Amino acid sequence: MDRMRLCLIWTLFAGAIVSASPVPGDVGYAGREGVTLYVSKAGDNSDGRSWARAFHTIQAALNAVPDDRGGHRVIVRPDHYIEPNLETPHKGAPGAYNLLIGDVDGRLGSGAQGWVVIDAGDPNTGFKSWDWWSNMRASTTEWSRGNNQTNFSCIVWDRWALRNLYATGGDAGLFWDLTHESGGGFTVLVEDCVGIGRAFGGGLCYPTVRPGEPSVFRRCYFMALDWRGDTAAVLIGGWETTMPQAPHVVFEDCTLVHPDNAVQVSYASKCVRARFEDCRMIVLNFSQPTISPSTGIICSERAPQLLHVDLKDCILAGYQVFGAGGHDEKISYTTEGRVQAYVQFEQTVPAGFERLGVWPTELFFRIAPPQVKDGVIQWPAGTRN
Repeated sequence: MDRMRLCLIWTLFAGAIVSASPVPGDVGYAGREGVTLYVSKAGDNSDGRSWARAFHTIQAALNAVPDDRGGHRVIVRPDHYIEPNLETPHKGAPGAYNLLIGDVDGRLGSGAQGWVVIDAGDPNTGFKSWDWWSNMRASTTEWSRGNNQTNFSCIVWDRWALRNLYATGGDAGLFWDLTHESGGGFTVLVEDCVGIGRAFGGGLCYPTVRPGEPSVFRRCYFMALDWRGDTAAVLIGGWETTMPQAPHVVFEDCTLVHPDNAVQVSYASKCVRARFEDCRMIVLNFSQPTISPSTGIICSERAPQLLHVDLKDCILAGYQVFGAGGHDEKISYTTEGRVQAYVQFEQTVPAGFERLGVWPTELFFRIAPPQVKDGVIQWPAGTRN
């Protein structure tokens, strides 16, 4: 589906709510027009108001966003930016999100093509897998180790849209944790992005639902590299004590890859609801039942009743579909369209799933993240989201 159509018809969940895009620059945008700021290592690092005067860092541009009335844009030239723990002083606004966008195809004037890589690693020693050291800043003094000196909440990113970014190098990629401000309303829109981290590739934790305005991850790739505890390609968590009728988060046309869980509920979560449409979930652990098998493609180990998922036209592969940590309770779910599962031969497939008996070749082509070629985001083996 092309960008123009997506901008004109922003399907938020289950096709039930349709609205014009809240993102500046999109066709149909009717919100406030804020400032546009530029990031390029070729700029003079002055005020960021043009490519010639562009800031050298993404954080400098975020710091220059002037207010919380929304409609601001930060446009980034393709390059490699060693910038962990990004934060912003100002949220977006209803109907007028702020936009952080990589100029992957050069159409926004950067004169370059390729990924905007945001790297949370150490520039001299490499991958920095340290608790609370991620691409999006969040921390809590209640944690016993890692980057835990202050309380800082990702709620500052409320009503931001992110596009064409490749986030990696630390504990979490494109992941938002509300920490000490958990329970607040929170929405992000993430499109055409890659998130790779030790613990989580993407996701969000502990908002309450905004009916009609969930967080949306669209045409994204998420991978996490660790397998212990509540790690996953995407980690999710909510704050309601009863299951909401609307989702906290929607994933559309995304690929999720992980050694143990494509989707995991955070151990600190209350009730959380998520929708997955046209998604691919790939778990790499097909171990024998007696030798540390995967805990589940979709997993809520601590309390299965805290998770509800709605699945439409998805394909899953891994040792077993649902993981409930040995609890008698079951994860609640719905299926719509064609929902397929390729699992270990001794495992059952839940009602509503189509069991695959032969190796899903096309699915496993999708393990690798997409690349940018000639300004176009291209998926492995010639496939595209």
